[in-house]
Amino acid sequence: MSFLQQLLLISLVGIVFGAYALSRIGQRPPGLPPGPVTQPFWGNIKQMPKRDMYNQFQKWAQEYGPIYSIKLGVQTMIVLSDGKAVKELIDRRSASTNERGPHYIAHDLLGDGQRILQMRYGPDWRLSRKLYHRLLTTTMAKTYLPYLELESKKMLYDLSTNPDGFLYHIKRQCCRNKGYDNPTMREILKSLEKTSSIIQVTSAALADAYPIMQWLPAWLFPAKKKAIEHTKTERSIYFRLWNRVKQSMADGTQKPCFAADLARLQEKEGFTDLRAAYVSSGSMEAGTGTSSNNLLGFIQALILFPDALKEAQRELDRVVGDDRLPDLDDRPNLPYLRSCVKESLRWMPPVIVGIPHCLSCDETYNGYVLPKGAELLINVWTLNNDPTRYKDPRTFNPARFLNDEQTSFEAATNPDPDRRDHYAFGGGRRLCPGTHLADDILFLAMSRLVWAFNFTPAVIDGKEVPPTPERFTQTAVVMPEPYPATILPRSAKRAAMIKKDWEQARDNLLDEQLQWREIPRGMKFSEL
Repeated sequence: MSFLQQLLLISLVGIVFGAYALSRIGQRPPGLPPGPVTQPFWGNIKQMPKRDMYNQFQKWAQEYGPIYSIKLGVQTMIVLSDGKAVKELIDRRSASTNERGPHYIAHDLLGDGQRILQMRYGPDWRLSRKLYHRLLTTTMAKTYLPYLELESKKMLYDLSTNPDGFLYHIKRQCCRNKGYDNPTMREILKSLEKTSSIIQVTSAALADAYPIMQWLPAWLFPAKKKAIEHTKTERSIYFRLWNRVKQSMADGTQKPCFAADLARLQEKEGFTDLRAAYVSSGSMEAGTGTSSNNLLGFIQALILFPDALKEAQRELDRVVGDDRLPDLDDRPNLPYLRSCVKESLRWMPPVIVGIPHCLSCDETYNGYVLPKGAELLINVWTLNNDPTRYKDPRTFNPARFLNDEQTSFEAATNPDPDRRDHYAFGGGRRLCPGTHLADDILFLAMSRLVWAFNFTPAVIDGKEVPPTPERFTQTAVVMPEPYPATILPRSAKRAAMIKKDWEQARDNLLDEQLQWREIPRGMKFSEL
C-alpha cells in the first residue's frame, strides 16, 4: 500500500470515528434515569421552549416520573421533582452534590466569576460563603431591623401617594435607596435586569452544552460580547458603591450596614476589593431580585384571591387594630400572616427551576447511575405545585400552613422532606444564607401592606382588568410580568397614620440626604 493510500485510509478512519463520536453527543447512555427521546448531537435542546421552561419541566415530571434526565449536547441534567430525592441527594449527600457545573457565560465571564450563586466549589466559594454566613446570622439579621422598619414605612407612604408606581416602590424598599427617581437606583435596577437577561438567553446555555463555542471570538458570539461588555458596566457600579462605603468608613461617617461590616472583615481576612464589591452587591441583588419579586407576586395573589386578603385583614384588625402598624413582635400572634409568607414563597417562587448543582463523583440512586459531572436540578415549580401535597396548588391558600410554625431555614433543613414548605431557597450546602433575613423582610412588608391597603383589579375603560397569573418575566430570577392594580388605603385614618409615621421617621431620623442622622437604637456594627 502506497503512502498516499495509507494517508487516505487513516483519514477515512478518522472521519468515521469522528462522525461516530459526534453522533453519540446528546444520546442518553444506559443507567441514567428515563427522559424524553433524544436527537443525535442535540439531545433534548430542540425540545426546550424559548419561554416558560418550568412548564416543560413539569410536563416531563408527569410523564417520566419524579427523577428524570435530559441531555443538552454534552451535558447531562438530572431533574429532581420529588422531595425525598432532593433530601437524599442535595442535603444528605451534599459532599458530592455541592459543586456547580461549568457556566461560561453566566459565571466565568459575567461578573468575573465572583457571584457565589454559580461559583464552583473551592477556596473562593468557601470564603464568600463564610462572609455571608458571618454577616447574615439570626443575630445579625436583628440588627438590620431599623432598616426594615424605615424602608417599610417609606414603601407604605410611596404607595399611598403614587400607587401606580407600586412595582418600583416594592423594588426600592428591598434595595436601600432614596427612591426610583434616584439615578443610582435606576442604574442598579437596569444593571440587574441586564444581568438576569444575559444569564437566561439560550446561546449562553449553548456555550456549556458545546464547550467548543467558548473559543469563538466575541464578535461571532453575541452572548459572549454582551457578557464581557456588561461586566465592565456592572463592575464599575459595584466598585463605586463599595469605594463609597470604604471612604465613609475612613471618614468615620459610615453607619452600620452589611457593606460596612464587610469592610471591617476585609481588614482581618485580606480579601480583594473585587471580592468585597461582589459579596456586598450580592446581598443587594438578593433583596432586589428575590424578596421584591416575591412581594409583587403576593400583591398579585391578593388581587386574584380576595378571600385571602380579607382573612389576613381580619386577623390584623383583631390582633393589631388600627392605632399602630404591625411589627415583628406581632408575628407569634399572627399565624395567618406567617402562613402568607410561606404560601407566597410556594405560590410565586422567584427562582422557579432552581440553580443546578453538579456531581463531583459518581452516585447511584433508586437503581440509577448518576455520573460525575451531571447537573442536578431542583425542579422548584413542580415541587411547589405537587397536587399530592397541596390541594388545588394554583389556589393561593395560606390556611394550608396554619399548623406549620417553622422558619424557612427550619423547614428546609427538616429531616422529614414532607415537612418542607417550599423550595424557593435551594438546598444542601447551597441553601440561601439569607433565609432568616428574607423571612423578616417578607413578614414585615406583607403584614403592613395588608394592614394599610385594599388591593383590587385595575379598572380600565370602565372594566376590571385582573392580572394574568403565571405570566412571568423570562429571566433567571422571575417576577410577574408588570400588571396594573388598584391600591387604596383601607381608611382615611390609616392613610393619615402612614403619612405621619413616614414624616416623623424622615424628620427625626434622617438627614437631607435621607441617611441616618445617628445610629438607631438596636443597630450596631457586628462584633467580628
